[in-house]
This record gives sequence, structure tokens and C-alpha cells, in this order.
Amino acid sequence: MTAKSSLVAQVDKLLRREKALGTFGTFAFQELDLQIVLDEAARVCAECLDVPFSKICKFQPKENDLRVVAGHGWQDGVVGFAISMADESSPQGRAFTTGKPQLCANVDEANTYTLPPFYGQHRILSTVDVLVAAKHGAPFGVLEVDSPVSDAFSEHDIDFLIGFANILAEAVATSVRAEDLRRTIARMEELVEEKETLSQELKHRVRNSLHLVYGLLTAELNGDHNEASIAAFRSIALRVMGLAQVFDHLLGVGMNKTINFGDYVGALCDTLPDLYKDGNVELSCIVEPLRVALDEATALGIVITELVNNAYVHAFPDNVGEIVVALHVTAAGASLTVADNGVGFVEMETKRRGMGLVRRLVQQVRGTLTVKSGCGTTWTIAFRVPEIPPLAA
Repeated sequence: MTAKSSLVAQVDKLLRREKALGTFGTFAFQELDLQIVLDEAARVCAECLDVPFSKICKFQPKENDLRVVAGHGWQDGVVGFAISMADESSPQGRAFTTGKPQLCANVDEANTYTLPPFYGQHRILSTVDVLVAAKHGAPFGVLEVDSPVSDAFSEHDIDFLIGFANILAEAVATSVRAEDLRRTIARMEELVEEKETLSQELKHRVRNSLHLVYGLLTAELNGDHNEASIAAFRSIALRVMGLAQVFDHLLGVGMNKTINFGDYVGALCDTLPDLYKDGNVELSCIVEPLRVALDEATALGIVITELVNNAYVHAFPDNVGEIVVALHVTAAGASLTVADNGVGFVEMETKRRGMGLVRRLVQQVRGTLTVKSGCGTTWTIAFRVPEIPPLAA
């Protein structure tokens, strides 16, 4: 081979190695599976140095040894099994402890090493070992290439392996960070699941307690009490029932802080007539789907129970009539109405203290309350929910 052709061959080899470094770097930083990265690193190194064998040894701190975790060209029983002590008794151990590349031109003549049996089984004569470092803590391990030919490696080969090991070290660090992140996310998901389980359990217990109290209060409505006591029991029962319905709608939705207010209003209207056994008053409900925060839903639920109770008790002297509860959603917000075809509303603060509670709760949700009274009474509560998009019908 002429000097010119030899130079061309050297340049071509350097270009191929440079390309291999770039290609491997791109691959290694995109691949999340570290074992795949290590396997590819072993293959690329063997191919670039035109040798049949290469391996990557990982440091095991507890055992203070180096285990072959990836390799190319080896027979079964080497990768995953072969171990060398992390000391100067082997080329890879010396590279690990000193941090410097170790070139062994002929292992048969290197009397300072105690080599594992597989070197002889594969007729290994020359090796090069370079450190795969780490930014923090102990190095990851050692990258080694092996040849059955003595004096098979040059200084250029060592330089290539050092550069390659640096890229591999960064890829390992990236993989470790990604794995730590995956574990953190998994743990966070476990914690969220635990909290959701506890949240559901708490909701069940509060719901059951509220239903128990509601049952006790409604039982008293059938007792031997005067009208004032019956009204007091009913008023308390209404508010407890409103809270119980909130928790009914929270079950099964994890730690969600909103509920479907339309469904909630519908459930309230289904339950309210049970508190008014006498008479022939019909309660109907027309609602649209709307997602509302819990605090607002609870406040508006109490408003509904108070206004419906007011209609049942005061609007129908003959105990015959109709009450309609409606929820409509607009671009600007929502409109909640409670209307009856009774005798009309007359403000009596001393007798209807619930109206003061209604106004305070409407203010609490930053809404407006209007009333029209003539041939019946219509209460309208307008409130905004700009941060919560309407539910699909």
C-alpha cells in the first residue's frame, strides 16, 4: 500500500468513526432503555475498531466488582455473568481504579493481571479499557474492546474509545435521570391514587352521616309536634339534604372540585317533595348541564331548598299548585329560577328569615337575585361561571 493510499484509508477510518460517534450520540439520547443503549454501544465500538469483541462492565459497589452487562461477539455465559474485581488485578479493574486508559498489547505477557477464563476461551491477546465516568459518585464502569491479535490497538483507537466512552457516560446519566423521573412520576401517581381512595372513603362516610341525620329529621316530621317544631325540623332537614346530595354527586369523581350542577339540581327536586306529604303541589325541574365548583353548588343548593320550601309553605293556601325549578346556561353565565303559580310573595322578615339567608348565599356566589310577584312568584338568580366551560349536552 502506498503512502497516499494509506493516508486515504486513515482519513476514511477517521471519518467513519466520527460519523459513528454522531449517530450513536443521537441514538443514545433518544433511547429510554439503557440496556438497548449499552448493547448498541458495544456493537458500534467493535465495528468501528474492526475487532470481534467488545464489552461494557458495570461497577457494583456492594461487591466492589465489575460485571459484564453488555457485549458484542461473546459466547453465552459472558454477558450478564462474567465478573472482575474492581482493582488492579485486571485491565478493566485498573482502568476503573486509576481512571486512565489501559492498553494491553499481549495479555499472555502481562504477568500483573489475573484474567477470567473467558479471555483464554476466546483467545484474547490484546485489550483496551477506558473509564465510563459519572458526573457524581462512582463511575458507571468500563468500556473494553478485545482482539485475538496482539498489539491490535493504536493511540488513535484509544482516543476514539475515550470520546465514545464520554458520550456513553452522558447517555447513561441521561437514562438514570429519566428513570428517576419515571419513578418519581410513578410514586406521585401512587400517592394521588392513595389520596383519591382516602377522599372517596371520606366522602362515603360524610354522605352516610348526612343521610342518617336527614333520616332522623324526616322521621320527626311525622311525630307529635306543633307547627313551629315541624317547620324547624323541615328547615334543618332541607339543608342537610342539600349537603347530602352534594356528596352523592362527589362519589366516584376522585378529588374533583366541581360537580355537574344540573344533575345535582335534578336530584334535589326529586327528593324535596318527600318533605311535604300533605296537599297536591307538583314540583318539576328543567335543567341544563353545567360544571360548578363545590362551594358555589352547595350555596346554590341551599338557596333552592329555601325558595322551594317557601313556596310549599306560603304560596298555596289550598295546598294545590305547581313549582318549577329551572337552570339555563348562557354565554354570560347561568340563570337559576324557582317559580310558582301561588298567591304571590310578600316580604315578612320576622316570619321568613330564610330569605335573609338566601340573599347572603347569592352574594356569596357573586350573583344577583330578583323576584317578580303577581300571579305567582318567580325568583331568578343570575351567576357567572367564566372559569368553568359548560358540559356537553
